Amino acid sequence: MTRKKRYVALARVSSREQEREGFALDVQVDALRQYAERNDGEIVRLFRIAETASKHDERGTFKELMAFAKKNAHKLDGLLFYKVDRAARNLFDYVELERLESEFGVQFISVAQPTENTPAGRMQRRMLASMASFYTEQQSIDVKEGIERRVESGLFPSRPPYGYRNVRIEGRSIVELHDENATKVLRIFELYGYHCHTLDTLGDALIAEGIEYLPSMPKIGRSKLYAILTDRSYIGEIKFRNKWHPGTHEPIIEPRLWDRVQTLLGQKIYKQHQMTYASDLIECGHCGSPITGERKTKMTKSGEREYIYYRCTQYHKGDHPRTRLTERQLDSKMLAIFDSLRVEDDEFRDLFREQLRQAANWDERSSAARAKQLQEELVRVRDQQNRLLNLRILEEIDANTFASAGQELRDREADLKLEIDVADRRRHEIIDIAVKAFELSQSLRARWLTADYAAKRRILEILCLNWTLDDVTLAPTMRKPFDLLAKGLVSKDSRGDRRLTFLNDFSGQSLFWLAMSQSLDFQADTFFQLSREEPSLS
Repeated sequence: MTRKKRYVALARVSSREQEREGFALDVQVDALRQYAERNDGEIVRLFRIAETASKHDERGTFKELMAFAKKNAHKLDGLLFYKVDRAARNLFDYVELERLESEFGVQFISVAQPTENTPAGRMQRRMLASMASFYTEQQSIDVKEGIERRVESGLFPSRPPYGYRNVRIEGRSIVELHDENATKVLRIFELYGYHCHTLDTLGDALIAEGIEYLPSMPKIGRSKLYAILTDRSYIGEIKFRNKWHPGTHEPIIEPRLWDRVQTLLGQKIYKQHQMTYASDLIECGHCGSPITGERKTKMTKSGEREYIYYRCTQYHKGDHPRTRLTERQLDSKMLAIFDSLRVEDDEFRDLFREQLRQAANWDERSSAARAKQLQEELVRVRDQQNRLLNLRILEEIDANTFASAGQELRDREADLKLEIDVADRRRHEIIDIAVKAFELSQSLRARWLTADYAAKRRILEILCLNWTLDDVTLAPTMRKPFDLLAKGLVSKDSRGDRRLTFLNDFSGQSLFWLAMSQSLDFQADTFFQLSREEPSLS
């Protein structure tokens, strides 16, 4: 009996256009199996590269195909493809297939474009492979140029943001307002700009008004709210290659409301993928140089995986210790520090809250003085407006001078009102934050596990003056009063009563409150979020 021929096959489709032209995976698979049956054979292994495959997955499938063919070359009678351009999308891959044929004896077979294994046949295949490679590269250039032309025309390069939608008019994709969602976006800006909400309370306020983000996700999360409030698309711009360009779509937000919201946000930048312990946060205990981070990519069974390591910037010099720690190791050390701050004494908790309350009163008075100063300046500006009006009525100044000076005074009045609003909002938040600061110190472990980069950096800045990495030991210099929390605050006197040893050290102008007030200047919302409700973690 004769042995049936054994083939390995590859079916590939990479765009909807090819599927419409008849190159769909099912069409290719049927053609490959029919060829094997006509030649008294069978497909022992079929590899598929679907339209939705990423470049990484596509590359992985091709490598798996090559490895299988080389390992089983002595058992195979050929490598089946529907067409030459289905076999390789670039010349590098095609060269690998030719080497497989010449060095391992696995014949290259294109069922829809048959060629002989002769110099003329191989030349024909190479021409077809070169044409396929040219088509792929040119298509990529055409797509990029098309996107650039859309941007130049003031159109979004891809899907528009929430609040807009794409519609097709006369074969062209045009952006228009999504009436329902655009109303939601406007309300988000209004609530944050004029109703004293933080990013944390804003989501609940929207739910209370019956405003849902999506049916599958009714409440809008903090990060999504921040993304909406900082998206310049809503004032008529489009983002392309990390730059903003003028757009032709209708703005949802007026410039004055936009400027007010950005001022209240404090122009904070939330970065999700930065290195928590880098940027001169920690210094080396051996040489005093800063600790830096580095990203390393390694291949695992599930694909590429990124690791972050931290080391001294002088790591490679002289006899410097070759110590590197992963982010997971530093996180573990940080959690141990947080655990050292926990206190299980009710009397201490009450006294600690009272000290924080005194510190809050000092800072609240400072904020109130600033608000009073702004209010006095506002009164002076309004007096100037009245004097200017009288001069115009008495015709002591002309209309142009009146209009120019009047506009300057109105702009200054608006700026002062906004500064007063910001000062008032922060003063109110200070009281809430101060009361909950101790609770924050007792739940840092849970907060840390769910915090983003910005929140983690703020926690580290609030807790410590500086950090030192001595070999593998992380040594913090804690701010007051967290230094006393870490040392153990409660001691017994001769009568057995529990007393606190830090009361004299902790004044209303302590370094701790200074750190808190500084953190408020940059990121009040983040700290407020950290100090809110207790976590529900086991």
